[in-house]
Amino acid sequence: MLRIHFTGVDLARVRMAGRPDALWETILSFHRLRDRRDARFFGEWRTETRSRLNGETRLLGALIPARGYFPDFLTPAEGQYGWDLGLDALRALRPERLRRELSLVGAGAGTGFGAAFGTPPPTRLREFMDGGTKHLPRLLGELRAYHRAAVEPYWTHIQAQIEAERAARGRALLDGGADELLASLPPMLRWRAPVLECEYPVDRDVRLRGRGLLLQPSFFCRRTAVTLHDPELPPVLVYPAAAQLASAAASGEAARPAEEQRQRTLGKLVGHTRSVVLRAIGDGATTSELARRAGVSLASASQHACVMREAGLVTTLRHGNAVLHTVTPLGAALLKGGAVVS
Repeated sequence: MLRIHFTGVDLARVRMAGRPDALWETILSFHRLRDRRDARFFGEWRTETRSRLNGETRLLGALIPARGYFPDFLTPAEGQYGWDLGLDALRALRPERLRRELSLVGAGAGTGFGAAFGTPPPTRLREFMDGGTKHLPRLLGELRAYHRAAVEPYWTHIQAQIEAERAARGRALLDGGADELLASLPPMLRWRAPVLECEYPVDRDVRLRGRGLLLQPSFFCRRTAVTLHDPELPPVLVYPAAAQLASAAASGEAARPAEEQRQRTLGKLVGHTRSVVLRAIGDGATTSELARRAGVSLASASQHACVMREAGLVTTLRHGNAVLHTVTPLGAALLKGGAVVS
C-alpha cells in the first residue's frame, strides 16, 4: 500500500501537470511493450511498435526491469516541460547519482521490487555502473529511437487523453477545491483525508512536508499509480488517465496513430452545425451545456459529439453523473484554421 500524507500546506500546493510527460510515457510504454496483458487495448500498438523498432534497446531493458524499480533519473522533473528539457537533464546527470540508482536496480531497490536484494546485477547493468556517465550518449540514443517508434506516432492521441483528464480534474477543483480534486481521482486512488492511498507492490509512506504534489496523468500507466523512489526528489504521482481507462473499457480499440483514427470517420464531419458544436465545447462542456450553447437538442448534441470523437476532434470523459467533452489538439488546430468545411 502506498500512503501519501498531506498537510494543509500540501493541499494548497497540489497541482495538475500541464501536459503529458514524454519521458514518463516512454518509460511506462516500455513496460506495456513487454506486458502481454491488456491485449484488447495495447495489442495492436505492440505489433505496430515492434515493427518500427529496428534499433538497440538492450540497455533500456537492463535499466527498466519488467517489474519493480527503475532509476528515478530516467524521469527527471524537467520532463514535465518537454522532451528536450528532460533529455538535457539526463545528459547533465551526476556520476554519483547514476551509480547509486543503478545499484538499486540491481538490488531490486531493497524494497521487495524486482530482483531479490543482493542478487548480482545483469552484465549490461554492471557495465553501465562501472562506466559511469560515459554510457549516457548510448542511453540517450536508445531512448530517442524507442520514443520515435513507440510514443511519437501516438502523441496527438495521448495529448487528447491528458487534456480530457485535466478538464475533468479542473472541474472537480473548481467545484470543491483540492479535497474534491483528490476525491475525484480514478478508483485505484482513495482519498481519506489527510492521506491519499493506492494499492502498491510494497508498503510505503510518502510525507510531502509542505512541498505539495504534482499529479501527472499518463496514457501508458496502468492499474496502479507510480511515484519516485527517492523521497527527497520533488513529489510526483503518475496515475492512469481516466479518459484512457474509459476508452479502453467502452470501445476496446487499440491505441493507434491519430492519422489512422481520423481517416475512418473524418468524412462524416461536414456541415455548419458541427462547426458550431465544436466551437461551443470551448474549454469543456457537458452534453447539456453543449446543447444549450449550440442551440440544438440534447440528442443532437450527443450525436454530434460522438461523430467528432470518432474523428479525433473531441475527447469524452465521464464526470459524476454527466459526461464532459473537451476539444483535442487536432480539434483546436482545426478551429484555429477556420470553420469546418460545409
